[in-house]
Amino acid sequence: MRLTVLAAVSLLAVAAAGCTNETLDSFDKADVDLKRVSSKTNYQLSPSVLSKMSAMNMDRASPIMLRIFKEEGRLEVWKADRSNRFQQLRSYKICAWSGKLGPKMKEGDRQAPEGFYPLSKANLNPNSSYFLAINTGFPNSYDRAQKASGTNLMIHGACSSSGCYSMTDEQMLEIFAFARDAFGGGQSTIQLQAFPFRMTAENMARHRDNPNIEFWKMLKVGYDHFEVTKRPPEVNVCEKKYVFNQQSDKPFSAGGACPAMTTPGALESALASYNKTYAASYATAMRKYNGTVWIEPSEAQRKAIVADQRKGRELAYAPTGNSLDAGKLMTEREIAEQKRKAEEAEQRKVEAAERAVREAEEAKNKAAADFAADVAAEKAEKLAKGEGALPVPEQNPGMAAVEKKEKKSFWQTLTGGSQPRRVEEARPVVTENAGQAAFQNGQQPVKAGETAIAANKTVATNTEAVATLPVAGGEAGQQVVEETAKKPFWKFWQK
Repeated sequence: MRLTVLAAVSLLAVAAAGCTNETLDSFDKADVDLKRVSSKTNYQLSPSVLSKMSAMNMDRASPIMLRIFKEEGRLEVWKADRSNRFQQLRSYKICAWSGKLGPKMKEGDRQAPEGFYPLSKANLNPNSSYFLAINTGFPNSYDRAQKASGTNLMIHGACSSSGCYSMTDEQMLEIFAFARDAFGGGQSTIQLQAFPFRMTAENMARHRDNPNIEFWKMLKVGYDHFEVTKRPPEVNVCEKKYVFNQQSDKPFSAGGACPAMTTPGALESALASYNKTYAASYATAMRKYNGTVWIEPSEAQRKAIVADQRKGRELAYAPTGNSLDAGKLMTEREIAEQKRKAEEAEQRKVEAAERAVREAEEAKNKAAADFAADVAAEKAEKLAKGEGALPVPEQNPGMAAVEKKEKKSFWQTLTGGSQPRRVEEARPVVTENAGQAAFQNGQQPVKAGETAIAANKTVATNTEAVATLPVAGGEAGQQVVEETAKKPFWKFWQK
């Protein structure tokens, strides 16, 4: 694809004119009364807007281009005049955009897209749940080459965003009408340019430390082409990068090598002049921002500065503000001091947590000690009153005799522990009748009251019994002793 000769001549004229931008009065609020709108899709632009278009030498159905700047929170409508140059017709304050500066890379990251997106009539959504919507076309060929993912990234109404650029309903009604009229006039593709910020030398210097800076430098080439020509650049993708206004006899492949390319001479000359001026401005900006770092705000910080705008509205209305108002430029010394304070605050949190653990443990131990003391005191009090005391058992006097009796004898050891019979069961008892019988036989009688064995005396063995029996005399007594002596010792334990 090639630029036409007419376009090249036009570019040269622009360069000679100094590539200046028109300074136009812009307003945020659309000139719309929703209560008087009967059809969203057929809404006609107000007389004041049509009058402005006429003053700028524009036809109602001429082509348009949309340009977004995240940091400034702006959406601009540019429209072609009768010389086929684009002029800024409208500038709206974006009500809400989510995430931070930088491209969208994956579904759910809440990032709003950055890049160049071609919008066809099919991208218009008149039945959106968010009043009206225009699909950004994300992911485009560049995004797909980068394996970026995401769906339904829109410019829509309702002032609520999760990766989209959200406007008020009044603003969206006007933007939708601009696009509808342009498509009706024969425009096949509306170019959407989404930038992180206005890519001036000062802004590029201020954001030089951002991790997305190389991606932004690539976008800046397309930005510069529009600044020079005031016409949407012709955009292609090869080697996974954007290329602008390049002529080639071969097709472009987003993931393949770039074909041999050339830049039209008039454009190349205009860009050289533009870049020379830019380089001088960048050097000045670097001196200005030397030793400083731009601290980009989070979405929550942006929302905080416009929180009062939500008052009296539905909860779904969630303006986010812009990064310029919520961000902060800091010196390296201030950043180091802030880091030190943050580390100290974190250390205090750690120490407080450790102290809380210690105090909890001490309180637990004290509670346990107090409980034990209370139990001991209660027990002592009961004992003092005689409550709960158990009687102390006295010694049983019979136990000593039983224990003595139950001690094993020599015979128990020999017989495996069996209890021997008492001698009284086995020994012969000498009575007066026995003595009388002995007397009748001519033997010496036993004296009255005299016994063979002392009363209640136990004999351990039969031989012992024989040895201790006092015999009164006579052959009869001797016979009894002899017979007793002849009896085996085990007989004494037999019944």
